[in-house]
Amino acid sequence: MKKRLLFIVNPISGIGKQKRIERLLLDNIDHTQYRYAVRYTEHIHHGTQIAAEAVEKGCYDAVVAVGGDGSVNDVVTGLHGSDMTMGIIPCGSGNGLARNLKIPLIPALAIKQINHFHVEKIDTVDLNGHIFVSIAGVGFDALVAREMKRAKIRGLQAYTKIMLSAYPSYQEKTYQLIVDGRELERRAWFITFANSNQFGYNTAIAPLAKLDDGLIDVCIVDKIPLIHLPLTAPLIYANHFELSQHVEMFKAREVTLTNNDDLWVNLDGEGEELGRELHFKNIPKSLNIITKHPTISPLNIKTDIEEAIKRIT
Repeated sequence: MKKRLLFIVNPISGIGKQKRIERLLLDNIDHTQYRYAVRYTEHIHHGTQIAAEAVEKGCYDAVVAVGGDGSVNDVVTGLHGSDMTMGIIPCGSGNGLARNLKIPLIPALAIKQINHFHVEKIDTVDLNGHIFVSIAGVGFDALVAREMKRAKIRGLQAYTKIMLSAYPSYQEKTYQLIVDGRELERRAWFITFANSNQFGYNTAIAPLAKLDDGLIDVCIVDKIPLIHLPLTAPLIYANHFELSQHVEMFKAREVTLTNNDDLWVNLDGEGEELGRELHFKNIPKSLNIITKHPTISPLNIKTDIEEAIKRIT
């Protein structure tokens, strides 16, 4: 019997790679193994509603998010608490979780990877009743996410413009934390709570984070002086941000943070207003997700890329 897939598409996500999704599915899904349906989101967090309805109906084997990190988060939230399998076709600008899971950023190749239906279990994190799977952050990180939410354009260029504009005036803040029962006080420019090692845009803000270790990686960052940026930025792209003198990192199962005076949180790339007190709790291996099949060789992927390029051109 063929498996049934539901593709939830955010039509305004990222830089527009999702606009040809129906044609890409027709050309690349294995029709001998799968039947599928496509639903388009019509308003903010509509993906959560569609995913929850799919769980309730019980007629699908997997729900696939087609969009960026925010779209992925919406689907994760809708599937939370169920055994439903999730897939990702990354069409956003950051694509943090997809990068961590080695899901191809070319949609045609991501579909081909779904054909193998290799499923693994990964952790999620509960934050004040909201579920995230990649990254949450407070401070400067949340400010940028809030402004990105208000911006009319997306992508790395818009992110960089907002970051550089806000950088000079944003000051460090004092936070109280309870980390697995241990009380701490830290003054920080921003604090990131990571389940995934990817911040998006191929930057590793928490390079030691693992999706299935039952732990949250807490990354506390001082305000980095401008003269230190040329030394610090390469560490992010080299997966060694922990080596910076401006960074403190540790792991925990549960964290409470107070004095979030900005009220906003970067939640999987989207700005959300969640209040001054935040409670983070890792939920081990609570999400079934389609990821890279261990037997797929780089040669096969190279061939698939060449085939995809031919289709485009």
